Amino acid sequence: MNVTTPLSKAQERKAVQYVEDTFMDITSAYKKRSEPSMTKLPTLSSYLHAMQDLLAFILRIPPVDPSTPLRTTFLLRLTGDVMNSVTGYPPEVADFRQLLDFMDDLDQAWVAVLRSQVWDPDRGEGVDLIIPVDMMQSGTTIQSAPVSQTERTRLRSLLLTGTAGLEEWLAGSTPEGEDYESELERSGLFQEFNDLFANTLAEMGHFAKPLEDLATR
Repeated sequence: MNVTTPLSKAQERKAVQYVEDTFMDITSAYKKRSEPSMTKLPTLSSYLHAMQDLLAFILRIPPVDPSTPLRTTFLLRLTGDVMNSVTGYPPEVADFRQLLDFMDDLDQAWVAVLRSQVWDPDRGEGVDLIIPVDMMQSGTTIQSAPVSQTERTRLRSLLLTGTAGLEEWLAGSTPEGEDYESELERSGLFQEFNDLFANTLAEMGHFAKPLEDLATR
């Protein structure tokens, strides 16, 4: 996909079909997660791998109108699915590193989208869209619709509610009576969980709440 030009109608149809089919496949496999012999996503690790591939595809959609809203719409859907589905798997400490890495990618992805940036897969972050000189000289206008206030409100709700749900889920990763925060501290992961989506929330002007604060919401 060319990052300085919107998708053609044919490209958009193919992109929408691919993303919709992939969402359906992942959802179907997720529903069968308790039957390992009947699903390709029996573990949280396998689920995250599938979502990582879909995230990478969505981020290839150029932030150039009229394609810009498509990237935002699909990323909102992916975010909602992930935040609701992760807690459907047993909380295993062995999976936490991969989960944090995925959430960090999602955090950086949202920062890029909120800034109308192009995604750089090598750097794992957004970069400013650079318009080629020949396009500037030809007078070609490139526009990128910003994320709407309604979408920002939905995103904020997904992240805060989802993070609160993750805290409850994490509590199930330790033996009864043991503090899960201590377990995370021993694993060197507490601060990273505490800072989930801090960049995205800060970009929207709403700093992330610590995990312990979310429990009181």
